[in-house]
Amino acid sequence: MLEVEAFRTEVREWLADNLVGEYAALKGLGGPGREHEAFEERLAWNQHLAKAGLTCLGWPEEHGGRGLTVAHRVAFYEEYAKADAPDKVNHLGEELVGPTLIAYGTPEQQQRFLPKILDVTELWSQGYSEPGAGSDLANVSTSAELRGDSWIINGQKVWTSLAHWAQWCFVVARSEKGSKRHAGLAYLLVPLDQPGVQIRPIIQLTGDSEFNEVFFDDARTDADLVVGEPGDGWRVAMGTLTFERGVSTLGQQIRYKREHAGIVEMAKRTGAIDDPVIRERLTRSWAGLQTMRSYALKTMDVEQAGQDSVSKLLWANWHRELGEIAMDVQGMAGLTLDDGEFDEWQRLFLFSRSDTIYGGSNEIQRNIIAERVLGLPREAKG
Repeated sequence: MLEVEAFRTEVREWLADNLVGEYAALKGLGGPGREHEAFEERLAWNQHLAKAGLTCLGWPEEHGGRGLTVAHRVAFYEEYAKADAPDKVNHLGEELVGPTLIAYGTPEQQQRFLPKILDVTELWSQGYSEPGAGSDLANVSTSAELRGDSWIINGQKVWTSLAHWAQWCFVVARSEKGSKRHAGLAYLLVPLDQPGVQIRPIIQLTGDSEFNEVFFDDARTDADLVVGEPGDGWRVAMGTLTFERGVSTLGQQIRYKREHAGIVEMAKRTGAIDDPVIRERLTRSWAGLQTMRSYALKTMDVEQAGQDSVSKLLWANWHRELGEIAMDVQGMAGLTLDDGEFDEWQRLFLFSRSDTIYGGSNEIQRNIIAERVLGLPREAKG
């Protein structure tokens, strides 16, 4: 196996050689709140990465990956962010459902799905949240009934990222009638291109639509496309969530650092830097960024109860505050549109309002820390 620094050099040089020509125009595009940007072109770029062996780096070699360590993967994401490479379109497949199938799937499921995740020819979406079950995943009501050789699925999912571009969705549904909370759930792999599935984009504050409502009306999937045993979906779903906030967080922080630096430059240009309150907020923001990095590095290869929740609280609150600082630095200019379009800082402010909600709201993260780390009593359910 390559030494980490040798691998880092390999990635840096490959990006310098390949992020040119038509791909150079994709620099900085994509990511949360900006998934609509050059999606088809970023898909082609992601497939180009795959051909170079630069996807699914941590997957075992027997499943098509390179079996690289956490340190190698951190090096990749840091160099990727430094190069300002476009956000990948295959995150849900590569980082969530792929590892889930490796951990819990059957050999047949692995053979069917992993190669197409690896080469980015099938994209995935996540069917967890519902109108009555957002962060409270155990409250899902979407049903799945096994009839013959198919599961029949009825219900609604919401905030389903990228479903309008995906071919498949991993869906948590209630497979045992009368079951409650964590019991009686199934983790199903469901094709989206079928008559029983309707996808409706949700318009965000930014005017874009990367989230969707997904309606299942007697939708079908094969009986053998349940991951784990029927009724054991909660365990599998929680396994997926353990993969969600992985090594890519350090690459994310490099992008945050770039945003912070851009706001500092804007403050100097507008004169807002002379305001002692603005200056203090920017300084506190910089210190918060260093805290996030230190915490991420210290906990990257250590599994402790609640650490993902701590990480989510750190970056979500920090990023939302950064959006607020950006608006205060812009001043009155932040209240107007240029040719009817939001600028970079207005978009940051608007989308970062959701950071403390998606992926598990602040309230849910604090409950996890209280119950699993501090040992406090469980929250009373009304």
